[in-house]
Amino acid sequence: MELHDLGLASDLDMMRRQAFERRQVLRWLLAGAATLPLMSCGGGSDASGSAASGGASTGTAATETAATPGTGACTVIPEETGGPYPADGTNTNGGSIINVLNQSGVVRGDIRASFNGATGVAAGVPLTIKLQLLNASGGCASLAGYAVYLWHCDRDGLYSLYSSGVTAQNYLRGVQETDSAGNLVFTTIFPGCYAGRMPHVHFEVYPSLAKAASAANRLKTSQFTFPMATLSEAYTASGYTASVRNLAQMSYATDNVFADGTSLQMATVMGNATDGYVATLLIAVNG
Repeated sequence: MELHDLGLASDLDMMRRQAFERRQVLRWLLAGAATLPLMSCGGGSDASGSAASGGASTGTAATETAATPGTGACTVIPEETGGPYPADGTNTNGGSIINVLNQSGVVRGDIRASFNGATGVAAGVPLTIKLQLLNASGGCASLAGYAVYLWHCDRDGLYSLYSSGVTAQNYLRGVQETDSAGNLVFTTIFPGCYAGRMPHVHFEVYPSLAKAASAANRLKTSQFTFPMATLSEAYTASGYTASVRNLAQMSYATDNVFADGTSLQMATVMGNATDGYVATLLIAVNG
């Protein structure tokens, strides 16, 4: 498979140019701000994970999260396998090294569509993933300027670049940089449940966006999952019939990753299968 390599360096250069242009626009806007009336904030989704649609919550996690930012001690999320489909340059498929980290366009918030020449779009229930990185060795302070590479299967349980039928696609993979509060957001679809695993999302944590260009720099590899109530409701949506059958044969206790507990890897989820879901998770690492 041919990979088109402009690379992360090209993305970073483009982002720097865009940031400069945004600063210029902000200067112009602020110059006239004194003449504008003050307006209150509100109306959108917040960090607590409330669905923007206002849909009912069906899956709030009953387990503990990593910590409250800045409160002292917090527990590092467990190290987990990246699985057989990481596409981070650490393995091959069909005799070729598979690596999206060196592809132009991988730094993006909306990961539903393929990029860098591929044109497929993953269908499914809308899902917004909100993550916050905390420094477990630094009083649970927020980690700004770090990066997360995130990937998961599609509605049919297939992984782009690896699974038969989607090897020419690279959707449901992307890299984001944390903001000043350690937050980042991905827009995606709710992953399906394939035989043998509870539904899950993979991710790798990197100390900076620049270092996310190589898997050798990753600080943490882990996974997170969703409450059973959310899974059961999400899979009532069109296209998830196989997931209903597969989920009925699995549990967290029998899963080869979550059998030892999910307290640090259970996302808090709000929303519904019609309007979509918002999943939030605090992730503590040693920064």
